[in-house]
Amino acid sequence: MASPPELAPVRDLAFARDVLAAWAPPSDAQAVERDRMLAFIDEHPTDAHERSCLAGHLTASCLLLDHAGERALLTHHRKLERWLQLGGHCDGDANLAHVAWLEATEESGICGIEIDPAPVDLDIHTIPEHKGVPEHWHLDARFIARAPAGAKPVISEESLELAWVTPGEVAALDTDGSVLRLFELAFDRAR
Repeated sequence: MASPPELAPVRDLAFARDVLAAWAPPSDAQAVERDRMLAFIDEHPTDAHERSCLAGHLTASCLLLDHAGERALLTHHRKLERWLQLGGHCDGDANLAHVAWLEATEESGICGIEIDPAPVDLDIHTIPEHKGVPEHWHLDARFIARAPAGAKPVISEESLELAWVTPGEVAALDTDGSVLRLFELAFDRAR
């Protein structure tokens, strides 16, 4: 796990491309997602990590586990109105692990989060049109992070609610298959 001293923002998109190219996908489906993300970066070599790339853009997220590795913190996302992992836009930062760590820190209000700098999952999904921003792709690199002992989340403006959820509870929430897949990957790895 990496903590803030090992993480720093990086402007050069080649950094994200190198991380993704070096990643060993755990399945054929994940290899396809990785190849699609690499192709997208190649098609948008200067702005694939910027919101101004209207076709879509890189994002990063993480499943934040509690210190004991028994539960994960999910956000009931205000705009999308569903339960999701913490994460967001790169906004020009090509260090995907840093983006995921920063977003988790901001959205949870928890200090001292540690993050594994290697992606665990990739997910490409569409974001519906909202307030004049056209429908577009989010190309999401997903990581696993760990909260310090005794961490108490604080809700941010982006969330309707935050909740620590066990693997047995997640299926009952309004979420999607990619979050269920992320739970499975994270808790298999945490065991």
